[in-house]
Amino acid sequence: MGNAPGTVTPPAGLDFALSQDSWLRVTWRGRELFRYVYRPDEPLSESPRPYLHPLRTLGGCVVSVDRPHDHALARGLSLAPGEGGQRHARFEVLNAGDRTLRCVQRLRWLAPDGREVATERRGLVVTVLPHRAAWRLDVDTALDRAVELDGGLFWRGPRGFEGGTVRTPAAKGGDDLDGVRAPWIAFSGRHDGDGSLSTVLITDDPDHPAEWFVRSERYAALGARRAVAPRLRYSVVVADGELDAAQCAQLAGECGA
Repeated sequence: MGNAPGTVTPPAGLDFALSQDSWLRVTWRGRELFRYVYRPDEPLSESPRPYLHPLRTLGGCVVSVDRPHDHALARGLSLAPGEGGQRHARFEVLNAGDRTLRCVQRLRWLAPDGREVATERRGLVVTVLPHRAAWRLDVDTALDRAVELDGGLFWRGPRGFEGGTVRTPAAKGGDDLDGVRAPWIAFSGRHDGDGSLSTVLITDDPDHPAEWFVRSERYAALGARRAVAPRLRYSVVVADGELDAAQCAQLAGECGA
């Protein structure tokens, strides 16, 4: 049976739309998963870098915030560059299948005075996991030389997530887990409005786990503290519902952590 006049059938799986000068929008069955702002227009004094916001679950719940009033430089999910910034050069690969999207991006890392200090090849792979009510973002970034970082991957959650639950392989808590070293860390929080729960899980190199920045009480945030690194690999899982320790461990294991 065909569509009714004036209706549009959403794509069956993953799809994307690309703005030529600003963002990449990724959707699943017609519903937005995230926008990747690959060319922010902030000055170097504000450490411009590509970021993902809004970041949504498969069910449509937003699990990120952009420029909160208490930290205007926090931009959803991003790789913090330290002083200076990251500038988009070009996309080398951008394609989508039913459940997987692949993107390869080239970037220039700049010092505060505008000098180029490194170039980066960034790989992003999106995989939808409908049987787990979740999707995963794999980030693989390689620089042509080591540079100082202001932490590494950083996520800032919505205000409704204040007081949420943080889990690692060995513990469950909140701010008390700040500084822990673990191959994965997860944050479950409750949304304003309908009171539903969502979870963001981040994995790091299991052989050299990062020291994690953790905030839960005043605001929701996770970050991997790294000072210098020529290559970084992370996986980020965004899931509907609160995941327990066993579910987190299983998903992290599928990510290689």
